[in-house]
Amino acid sequence: MPKQHAFEYIAGTTPTTAGDSLAIIYGNDATLRRWAMEKLIGEGDWTQFDGETTRWSDLRDDLATASLFDFDAGDKRTLAVRSADKFVTGHRTELEKYVAAPGDSTRFVLELDSLASNTRLYKAADKDHLLVACGNNTDTKQGVTAATRRKFLTGYVAARHQVKLAAGAADALIEMLGEEIGMLDTEIAKLALYVDVGGKIEESLVRDVVAGWQGKTVWQITDAIAGGDAAEALRQLDKLFTGGQKAIALLPQISWSLRRLGMATTIIEHRERSGRPWQFEDVLALAGIRRPAEIQAAKKQLQTMGRSRAKQLLGWMLDADLRLKGTHSADGRDRFMLEQLVMRLARSA
Repeated sequence: MPKQHAFEYIAGTTPTTAGDSLAIIYGNDATLRRWAMEKLIGEGDWTQFDGETTRWSDLRDDLATASLFDFDAGDKRTLAVRSADKFVTGHRTELEKYVAAPGDSTRFVLELDSLASNTRLYKAADKDHLLVACGNNTDTKQGVTAATRRKFLTGYVAARHQVKLAAGAADALIEMLGEEIGMLDTEIAKLALYVDVGGKIEESLVRDVVAGWQGKTVWQITDAIAGGDAAEALRQLDKLFTGGQKAIALLPQISWSLRRLGMATTIIEHRERSGRPWQFEDVLALAGIRRPAEIQAAKKQLQTMGRSRAKQLLGWMLDADLRLKGTHSADGRDRFMLEQLVMRLARSA
């Protein structure tokens, strides 16, 4: 059957036989992958294998062996290879043959961080089996838009915690915490404690509770960065890490105001190259800075930061975002990446 995104698959209520023989669950969001696995397997019997160490010969016999309890449970035994990227790379030929004619005694599930759409494995699964995309980055081709993410949060995730979530509250959570579903789920669980069962979480509650001390600390970090005070920025960043915050969630918050400074600098550079005059107020307004107090603060920050550093902001933050979602996603490396970015951003002009 055609590929589904996890937002649709996890929240869906229509029974389907897709995935009875084979399913591939892939994408960068570990929470979505876990929820998709839970929905697929349900209460059935299943066995996990580590994709980093498993070989095809380890699975061959198991794939041909049915569970003794199938006649009672009415469901197939599931064999799942977790973190299967390395496994797929090493056994692509065997997998392509199996996907073309899978056995009917055991359900076979592959869980991967990524899967290219031009591979035979992807195309075969997309045509005849269950293929669930679990990415959290905005991508219309994958079915991830602001609207679908909001619907998933206000519907499925809020219902998990027996509350309702206003659309504005969902948008505020994404603005402050980023797109990682596990982090958003955790914050909604905390916010559910502030309302009655079945009550509604409004945007004002999100901004009061989630922003709180964390928001103030993030503001202190960005202010120190703009002022070239790397030591203060790192001190405040350490407070957030000590409080249990993750780098992947902190980067969007730190980037929010700095991105606007980077956009303003880009507009100035473009106008100067085209010989057009510009005024600070107009440029800042185009970058999303419109309040009088914000305009004055932004002017001071840009002057302190200097043109050469300000025009690199967007590139530096994009590079950090890609690294945190890739090479530096592991614990320890993610903190190092964010501290390195802060040092780069806060270097004195």
